[in-house]
Parts: sequence; structure tokens; C-alpha cells
Amino acid sequence: MGQPKKALVCGAGGFIGSHLVKYLKEKGYWVRGVDRKYPEFGPTAADDFLILDLCHEENCIRALTLDNTSESGLDEVYQLAADMGGMGFIHSAECEIMHNSMLINVHMTNNAANMGIKRYFFSSSVCVYRDMKHGEPEMTEAQAVPANPDNEYGWEKLYSERMAMAYGRKYGMNVRIARFQNCYGPEGTWTGGREKAPASICRKVAEAADDGMIEVWGDGTAVRSYTHVYDMVDGIYRLMQSDLVGAVNIGCPQYVSVNELVDTVAKVAGKKISIRHIDGPVGVQSRNFSNERIYSIGWKPKVFLEEGIAITYPWIEEQVRKARVSV
Repeated sequence: MGQPKKALVCGAGGFIGSHLVKYLKEKGYWVRGVDRKYPEFGPTAADDFLILDLCHEENCIRALTLDNTSESGLDEVYQLAADMGGMGFIHSAECEIMHNSMLINVHMTNNAANMGIKRYFFSSSVCVYRDMKHGEPEMTEAQAVPANPDNEYGWEKLYSERMAMAYGRKYGMNVRIARFQNCYGPEGTWTGGREKAPASICRKVAEAADDGMIEVWGDGTAVRSYTHVYDMVDGIYRLMQSDLVGAVNIGCPQYVSVNELVDTVAKVAGKKISIRHIDGPVGVQSRNFSNERIYSIGWKPKVFLEEGIAITYPWIEEQVRKARVSV
């Protein structure tokens, strides 16, 4: 039996990154995780975990180095580290997002290429796409250009995609890029301002009484597609092992409005919930995009919204209960 593949997961203390570490360990990898923090909701599955701020170049070099040589010794690098959060954070922290995430990607991409990394994954976002009307024809990955993202997070992701591809061409580094749709699941941020819509709605419903009311930003008609984290990490791995060059959308083709998301959570919770719509950052009305490229390598989502919420809601409900007990 040969030596296991060695992988670096940047952002391994975060939601998707911590799940990806578990997935790679199940595949038999030796995994180093790197982040500014350990996973919040349980011990890391990584073989080695470094607490490092990857905004600093010396920390990127440290993360990439297994032995005291100029070569990395790693087989694969998964770059998921970023300063980001839900829509509230994206709209309130534009400068932090562009400054911190850009520094991470400049230093990590440059040093991975110079140290001989052969396979490099970059986590982008469907925020690179323009605002769309619900029901518009699906956009392919190539149609992100001419570019018109509605927030700075999308602009940073688009530039970092192009930088990774440029380094791949120059250094012969196999670059794989995934544009994530909204991802949700257990062990993700559920409170504090950086949570995504599914976690936020789950928390609000868990906190509400039966026949209660929750507040939702906007009029509730904005449409999104939500991808469960179990499907997301499987898509990341399959893409990394594939020959697909260029950006690839990874997402579930089930589009729902925010009001429909609330209805789904309420159904899973067994509660009757009404909605009070309030002013707040909503983002785009809709984004409709093709998943044909990721389908071409055999990936299809297995977890659709109601099943995914049925997995996620009990976990968030338990966090709410624990938080109440600790007060």
C-alpha cells in the first residue's frame, strides 16, 4: 500500500473547510488544516492543524511547507480561506473582504505555484454573476464576463479566479475553480451576523414560539438555490480530481424564494410561522446558472432543500437551546 496523498485545506476552521477535511480523511488522505481558528463546533479531523493568518505571506509559506525544503511536499491544496459571511456582512464589510481575501489569494496562489504544487483548488462564488430576473435562461460559467457582480465580494472572487488561472498557465499548476452556490448544513455559523440565510432562518424559527412571527429582510421574493454541505464537499473533491479547466458552478437546481425557505423550515420544525418583512440588504433578485459542467463528471446533488433542512434544523435548534441554558 502506497503513501497517502497529502492535502492542505486553507480555511479548515470554517464551515465548508472543516467538512472537507472530514471528507478527505474518509478518502484516506493525510490532511493539514490551516485557519485563524479551530472549528467552532467540534475537534478538527485534520492530522495537523496550524493557527495562522494567511493574509501574511510568511504564513502561507509555512502552511505550504512540510519539510525544510523549497518544495512543498503536498499533493493538493484546497484554498477556501476568505473573510466572508452572509449578506449583512458582505454589504457592511466591503473593505475587509477585498483587502483580506485578496491578500490571502495573492500570497497563497503565488507561493503554491513557486513551490511546485501540482493541483490547486480555489473556492469562488456565484456572486461573480450579475443580478438576474427569476426565470431568465440559465447562465454558463463563461457568461460571467462581461462582468457585473452586484457586490465587492463577487469582484474579488472574479479577480482571484483569473489570477489562479494565470499562475496555472505559467507554472503548469492544475487549477480547479468552483463557484459555490449558497451552502448550508450542520456545524456552520448560525448567529452573530456572518450566518447565511438558511442558518439565520433556522435560528429565528427555533427561537420563535409556535404561531409566532419572525423578521425577514426584504419582501421575501428574492430567489436562491441552496446546496447542502455534504453535496458541496463531494463536488469539490470530484472537481479537483477531474480534467475540467476553468470555473465550474456547483449547486442544486432547486430554486426557492426566501418566503418558501421560511415555509420549509417551519414545516420541518412543526411550527406555524408568520413573516414580518423589514428593510435590510437582500442582494440580487435571482441568479440562474447552469450546472452542466459539474454534471459532466458524474456529480449530481443528492440532498434537496427539505431533506437538507431536516438535517440542519435540529442541530441549530440544539445550539439555540444550549445558548438559552448558558444565559
